[in-house]
Order: sequence, then structure tokens, then C-alpha cells
Amino acid sequence: MKKLLLLALLISAVGLFFYFDLSTWFTLAKLKSQQSALATYQADHPIGLALLYLLTYIGVTALSLPGAALMTLTGGAVFGLVQGTVLASVGASIGATLAFLMARFVIGGWVQSKFADRIAPFNRGIEQDGAFYLFSLRLVPVFPFFIINVVMGLTTIRVWTFYWVSQVGMLAGAAVYANAGTQLAQIDSLSGIASPSLLLSFVLLGLFPLVARKSLTWLRRRQDTSDSVR
Repeated sequence: MKKLLLLALLISAVGLFFYFDLSTWFTLAKLKSQQSALATYQADHPIGLALLYLLTYIGVTALSLPGAALMTLTGGAVFGLVQGTVLASVGASIGATLAFLMARFVIGGWVQSKFADRIAPFNRGIEQDGAFYLFSLRLVPVFPFFIINVVMGLTTIRVWTFYWVSQVGMLAGAAVYANAGTQLAQIDSLSGIASPSLLLSFVLLGLFPLVARKSLTWLRRRQDTSDSVR
């Protein structure tokens, strides 16, 4: 009953977001038009606006709503590079963890019991290398973040591991968009912020720890085999 109630609340919240067309507030044009007003309000209420921004970011991410990139851009434009990056990173990580927990609570147990035999090897892999896989996924811009949150919620990865790896893994991307936000007037579209060379750098950075982990495992196995032969 609790699961059905939570699912109904989530669907209702997302439905209301689109019914009232709140997505129009998460556009680059809207941000530019409100930048001056936000800057004035931030000067008068720095803590209040920071908390409002953080809670909004958490809500957007937890409900898997569109607008995370624009929210990070807003953080840089309103709070500056350092504070904007920190607020966006924390908001994204907490929101992602809430989405992760909701997916685990609503359907995680059912998936684990229904497909126990098939998913067992995957669970073992997550237990051994889950942090490395998650870190790579957070940096490599292949899968949308909300899909990663939901899919990881269906696995046995620990909540704390999911949170801190997400926090570290999303920090670089948050810094890029927050930095772009400090130069808001020069931005024409969100797609132009991340250049191909920057995306490639993220891919290489994300794959490095996973490749390093696999290489070390292979070397250990080879060494053990050599020792057994002797």
C-alpha cells in the first residue's frame, strides 16, 4: 500500500509539473530575463535564495524532471563559480539519491526476487566494482542521469556508496556548467557549453578508474596463475 501511495504521489507531482507547464521556467531565455532580479534578491537574501535553490534542485532531480543542466547554469549565474558548483553538486547528489531510494523502495525488491537467478551475477559485479562503474557512468555522458539513478536503485549497491560516488562523479560536470553560468550573456544554447573535446575528456576520465581496476585484477590473476604453476 505504501509503495502504491508513493508511486501515485510521484506520478501526480510529475503530472502537475507538465500540466501547469512549469518547464517554461527552466529555459535559457527565462534565466536570462530573470538574471537581474535573481541577482538583486541574492544580494538581499543570500542564505534564503541559496536554500531555495538547493531545495528546488533536489526536487527536480529526485522527480527526474527536465532542467538539471539549466539549474546548474543558474547556480553559476547567481552564486558564482565556487558556491554555484557546490550547491548544484550537493543538490544533484541528494536528489539523485532520493530518486535511487524511491526506485529501490517501489520496485527494487520485486526485481531482485523476480529475477534473482539472472541478476545474481550482476549483483556480484556491483558489489565488487559498483563504485567504479557508477563513477564512469557519472562522467561519461552516454546515459541520462535519471536512468542511472533508477537502474542503480534496482541493484544491491549501498546507499552511501551511491551518494558519495555520485557527489564526486558529478562535480566536474557541475563545475563546467556553473562556470558557463558566470558568462551567461555569451551563451546561446545549452548544447554549446560542452565541446566535443571536453566530452572526450570526461569519457577518458570516467573510463580510467574502471580500466585501471580491471587491469590490476587481470595482473593479480596472472600472478596467481604463475605462482600456482611454479
